[in-house]
Amino acid sequence: MLDHIFIAVSDVQRSIDFYTAALAPLGIAHQHDYDGKNGPPGHPDLKGFGAEGRVFFWLREGTIGGTAAHVGFVATSRAEVDAAYAAAMAAGATDNGAPAARLYYDPRYYAANVLDPDGYSLEFVYKSWQQKT
Repeated sequence: MLDHIFIAVSDVQRSIDFYTAALAPLGIAHQHDYDGKNGPPGHPDLKGFGAEGRVFFWLREGTIGGTAAHVGFVATSRAEVDAAYAAAMAAGATDNGAPAARLYYDPRYYAANVLDPDGYSLEFVYKSWQQKT
């Protein structure tokens, strides 16, 4: 299981605003800011997003490389995929694959893909076989 990921962004506040809107339908929120001066020398300031008591997605200001990362966010239903896609598009994302079954993976793999304002590839995905019952 993935514990955390950091991505560099060109405009921290723009990215906080974007991810706050895009991830809200998935129950993921901006939860914690980490002051880099509290870490080892050179540690960046971080803006953390998470859910259910875990902070796992972090933004840091820096040089961007949009194709360097692809981040898949878990959705608990097809409706959540649709809502996250719509929220991301409304917040300024670029379409990179409208919500639909990704039959090339599995007929039960339902996802939507967008590019964030810095060009990072994001996927909102519902895999029915991975849901808690």
